[in-house]
Amino acid sequence: MNTRELVELAQQLRVDSVRASAAAGSGHPTSSMSAADLMAVLLAHHLRYDFDRPAHPGNDRFVLSKGHASPLLYSAYKAAGVIDDEELLTFRKLGSRLEGHPTPRRLPWVETATGSLGQGLPVGVGIALSGRRLDRTGYRVWVLCGDSELAEGSVWEAAEHAGHEHLDNLTVIVDVNRLGQRGPTRHGHALDAYARRFQAFGWHTVEVDGHDVDAVDRAYGEAASTKGQPTAILARTLKGKGVTDVEDREGLHGKPLKDPDEAIAELGGPRDVRVAVHEPTAARMLHAVRAGHLELPRWDKGGDDVATRDAFGQALAALGDGRGDVVTLDGEVGDSTRAELFAKKHPDRYFECYIAEQQLVAAAVGLATRGWVPYACTFAAFLTRAYDFIRMASISGSGINLVGSHAGVAIGQDGPSQMGLEDLAMMRAVHGSTVLYPCDANQTAQLVARMAGREGVRYLRTSRGGSPVIYGPDEEFPIGGSKVLRSSEQDRMTIVAAGVTVFEALAAADALDREGIRVRVIDLYSVKPVDRSTLRRAAEETGCLVTVEDHHEEGGLGDAVLDAFADGRPVPRLVRLAVRTMPGSGSPEEQLHAAGIDAESIAAAGKLLVEEAVVR
Repeated sequence: MNTRELVELAQQLRVDSVRASAAAGSGHPTSSMSAADLMAVLLAHHLRYDFDRPAHPGNDRFVLSKGHASPLLYSAYKAAGVIDDEELLTFRKLGSRLEGHPTPRRLPWVETATGSLGQGLPVGVGIALSGRRLDRTGYRVWVLCGDSELAEGSVWEAAEHAGHEHLDNLTVIVDVNRLGQRGPTRHGHALDAYARRFQAFGWHTVEVDGHDVDAVDRAYGEAASTKGQPTAILARTLKGKGVTDVEDREGLHGKPLKDPDEAIAELGGPRDVRVAVHEPTAARMLHAVRAGHLELPRWDKGGDDVATRDAFGQALAALGDGRGDVVTLDGEVGDSTRAELFAKKHPDRYFECYIAEQQLVAAAVGLATRGWVPYACTFAAFLTRAYDFIRMASISGSGINLVGSHAGVAIGQDGPSQMGLEDLAMMRAVHGSTVLYPCDANQTAQLVARMAGREGVRYLRTSRGGSPVIYGPDEEFPIGGSKVLRSSEQDRMTIVAAGVTVFEALAAADALDREGIRVRVIDLYSVKPVDRSTLRRAAEETGCLVTVEDHHEEGGLGDAVLDAFADGRPVPRLVRLAVRTMPGSGSPEEQLHAAGIDAESIAAAGKLLVEEAVVR
């Protein structure tokens, strides 16, 4: 397209953004209008993409980080001929593919869900890492950001990581329109303020008038020709560009225009420009989805104690042998999580993200968009920093595996800042998630392998200290199941435990048995989905349940057990043992006792529960 045609395309994108928002009665037309020239030039001249084959390995990847500007994206889809005008005007209506913020669940051309600002660039870094280190098909990653979201720390985690990795296949386009939701942004139109920040992280920067299509075209070309550095194009724009009543005016964010017909007329009226987007170059994926035979590590039942974190590391390395699509990401704690065992065997598929947990999870999401099966590992406590990225991964339908080690008070002397005590609740609340908490080595290895075949967000909780091997290496552990470790017809109560508390529960059962109280013990290793049938049977047969967890009482194992009785059936007599105080430092044994979740505490609670049941 020549200059005049590019200008016409940009005006069409503005008009259609106004029309879509007007039809919906909501949306962000002014945020779309500021970036229309940037999108027009990218679509017509620089993006290489086969819309009929969104999975084409040579396709460039585009991420709309400022997801509220979805009218602009959908208008671009119309210009590319992949949606029609009728569908464009279903924007934000129930059942429409064109949601308020784009998601890949609905549209095959969307890489990742956006709308929670500050996430597009971190995910784009993950996609660019895949392109540079794994796929090697030559595609570029383009990320369109707003200037407001550059206040997010996650953006600068991404910027530093991209600079460190020399991701010259990554270009971020910053729509510096000066206005945020409630007023001016921190730096307004000071492009040099943003440039200095990106340059400090090793980026090449280009400052440009974002409404000069020829200058934008040259900037994109400069980005594509820059080697050894990612490029940030900092484009000075005006929010609401082209319509006098709204251009560069405050107080209009997220509102359809008051007089859309007048605005459309001022923009020159509707158009029907069609863009022939450049085809990607021929390419093929170089990695095999699965290769080799999976042979998990094995431990002898009753042998030496093994920490589940150790079992995880060995199982993950073995999984890497058997599956060429498995990759691992670490938050600079690989020596503790044991992810380093994978690094030693498969360094080409190992990504060190350093102490930047938001970037850790975002990179996992980015790699998953390219068909890889990521395992992202850090301490359970530190995944809380990345929770918004986990939540958005669920919205994307992303298949990622998260592994949190050093969970609970059982880690001992490090104190509460290192103790993951909220992680089960956090992960259970994620839509479509899987939450697993193994207690021994063979169980851990089996679950590590099973996670890879699940959809959605999968979480595995591992422990720091060694634990007995109570299961044989050929035991099966289906997700959604549990293991009944003690059972008899004389059982008067059931103890439900997981992870480190399984062994405390077994010891408590022995103590109660010596007092003539027979106890059933269930290892509820699958916290979500939970084994409802086994729990209901235990409640019917024993009448009383005690749940014991190395976790806060809100949202963890106890709540998972209660879910089994959420269908209206009677809830059994239930005692929930959990960490209810703020722990300090101490040995693991002291910590479990202080929290009231050791064998002595379980036995005392169980005895009291049975005695009360008899009285009643």
